[in-house]
Amino acid sequence: MTETELTKEIKSGSARAFDEMVAAYKDMVVNTCYGFLRDRHDAEDIAQDVFLEVHRSIHTFQEKSKLSSWLYRIAVNKSLNLAKKKKRRQLMSSLQARFGGEESPAEIPDTNMPNPQADLEQAERVQILQRAIDSLAENQRIAFTLSKYEQLSYKEIAEVMATTLPAVESLMNRAKMNLQKKLRKYYENG
Repeated sequence: MTETELTKEIKSGSARAFDEMVAAYKDMVVNTCYGFLRDRHDAEDIAQDVFLEVHRSIHTFQEKSKLSSWLYRIAVNKSLNLAKKKKRRQLMSSLQARFGGEESPAEIPDTNMPNPQADLEQAERVQILQRAIDSLAENQRIAFTLSKYEQLSYKEIAEVMATTLPAVESLMNRAKMNLQKKLRKYYENG
């Protein structure tokens, strides 16, 4: 059965055609989800969600693209949504640990450095930067960390911090200005 025939059968309510579609595309959908999530259990759960979504919304599929392309798009979107959700949970946990009073490592080792002297200099620069970041006002520190370490967009930061996009832009500008002042003082006095 061609994709077009399969789609028409599914739209007409054929359970057999739907089962055939699931059998034909299950591996592709699971593998696509796994590529984003890197967790087989999550990939299989999301794959089930993908097929439920197809069952619910097959009537909206306009057949301008292939059925497999539509499945792929749904799988990617659902995988990215779960990945973002998991990242936000991890991020909030790490932010709570980091800014909630628990100590964090003072340095981030760089294994690509060619010699011990360079390692020490890099570790010192990291410590100086980390102290400067830690001395920022809490909201500036959170916004800066989300942007620079977690690489979230300002819009995503606004969602995480439950604030507006202009507020995040302002926090980031103030954080950058304050960091420049603190680091300039250190290097001028050092």
